[in-house]
Amino acid sequence: MARALRLARRGLWTTDPNPRVGCVLVRGGRAVGEGWHERAGGPHAEVAALAAAGDAARGATCYVTLEPCAHHGRTPPCADALVAAGVARVVAAMEDPNPQVAGEGLARLRAAGIEAEAGLMAAEAEALNPGFLKRMRAGLPWVRVKLAASLDGRTAMASGESRWITSAQARADVHRLRARSSVVLTGSGTVRADDPALTARPGGAPAARQPLRVVLDSALATPPGARLFREPGPVLILAAREDAGRRRALEAAGAEVAVVEAATDGRVALEAALRYLARREANEVLVEAGPTLAGAFVAAGLADELVVYLAPHLMGDAARGMFALPGLERMEQRLALEIVETRAVGPDLRIVARPRKR
Repeated sequence: MARALRLARRGLWTTDPNPRVGCVLVRGGRAVGEGWHERAGGPHAEVAALAAAGDAARGATCYVTLEPCAHHGRTPPCADALVAAGVARVVAAMEDPNPQVAGEGLARLRAAGIEAEAGLMAAEAEALNPGFLKRMRAGLPWVRVKLAASLDGRTAMASGESRWITSAQARADVHRLRARSSVVLTGSGTVRADDPALTARPGGAPAARQPLRVVLDSALATPPGARLFREPGPVLILAAREDAGRRRALEAAGAEVAVVEAATDGRVALEAALRYLARREANEVLVEAGPTLAGAFVAAGLADELVVYLAPHLMGDAARGMFALPGLERMEQRLALEIVETRAVGPDLRIVARPRKR
């Protein structure tokens, strides 16, 4: 199963909106076939492994990181392919929470006389597909809020200058985060102030699959001449109210525009925006925004993970902070986090933290 998980990671940047899945077929104590799901619409991991094994698949044990599918989606059911190939046993790391599967794949295998079980290295399998699993279970994507800051927690000088706070190595790491994401999300204020591209360029070249770049823009104030529209990949503007003239200008620039529910303050309702993106099969959303929007996601309890790059310098108390979190006045109001990873990225420190469960 460990080998199957390593294979699944090969699809980290390419399988979206499908989950990353790996598969190894073992017979007589040796691997006779292996495969992983490379991209949506392509062969699933089990089918790739069966093709590699050929006749040696008969009587083999199949180790797969997610329960074999039992429905016709973009491809036929993998459970049926395993039955036809004559495998003797299937071990899945975890059941698939997709309502179209949800145990049906394992049940179909058992009905065909194949021994089938789930649970081996389940935690590792869960960690590989946080967005797909959350979307299936809760109708929401997994939300990462990424920030780059000085050691004293500042993300821009008082003037707004922020290039560059972190090192080239840290920025390259961010491109890898973008490449695995379904969506890179920002606010219209960041677009107007920084004119970012928000494309994924791991290794310095554009990724084959670009994430959907989403701008939360209550009043459709994003400039049609923004750099976003000159870079490869789709752009979606989510507004809180309609403006036919501004919509036409943004659509002429190449954007898709959609109106979603407004919050009481007139801005785009964050949860409504996330549910809209989940309905469009977005698994992982990377938020790259200023302190107001980043703080809003955290305060609303919608941030699943913070990825913070800390650079070894100080920018002073006049510089801008990481989060706007109004109303926190007493120690008991602090937002508790659990640090799940720390590592050096060049001269910088990368910290991954998640809200502590109450």
